[in-house]
Amino acid sequence: MQHTEFDINDELLAAIAENDGARVALLLALGADRERRDARGCTPLLFATQQNQVAAARALMEAGADVNAQDDQLDNAYLYSGAEGYVEILELTLRHGADLTRTNRYGGTALIPAGEYGHVRVTELLLEAGVDPDHVNKLGWTALQEAVLLGADDDRHRETVRLLLEGGANPNLPDFEGRTPLSNAEARGFTGLAMLIEAAGGHRAAPGA
Repeated sequence: MQHTEFDINDELLAAIAENDGARVALLLALGADRERRDARGCTPLLFATQQNQVAAARALMEAGADVNAQDDQLDNAYLYSGAEGYVEILELTLRHGADLTRTNRYGGTALIPAGEYGHVRVTELLLEAGVDPDHVNKLGWTALQEAVLLGADDDRHRETVRLLLEGGANPNLPDFEGRTPLSNAEARGFTGLAMLIEAAGGHRAAPGA
């Protein structure tokens, strides 16, 4: 039976949903479109990433799927895996040409939501890859500020903040309201984060304030 273009691409999505890497590779070899987008602009690779289907994502990347292709929400495999803490897929995207300067719908790099959620290993990987720790998103927040403002004063966030500071994050870069990471940490009662930031040279007032 001859496959139609619709049939084979539909089968590709089914194979991705089952995380069947071997079948994904076979369907791609038979002509399935690795860059076919759905109504939301989502590619097969982003579909695999959203479900953390590592084997399927690996097969797609090995077949040349574009790790930088963004959907209508500006998500791509690299940004989404970093934000969700999907370490294996993130590592694959970094090995397959992820553009570290791509930003999400909030104008943030993958490092900023990693700070928010306390994704320790993601933070390590992104800093090692060369992501700018002081990139500021549309809300006026760096990864350090987001860890303080949207995170928690727990072990994961303390380790994430420590990594950011050791990785070159400016402890005194204020948000759009002029508040430093230290002042924000103290305002939230995050004594652990505040101690780390102060030990790294953080001040309560922004430079020149």
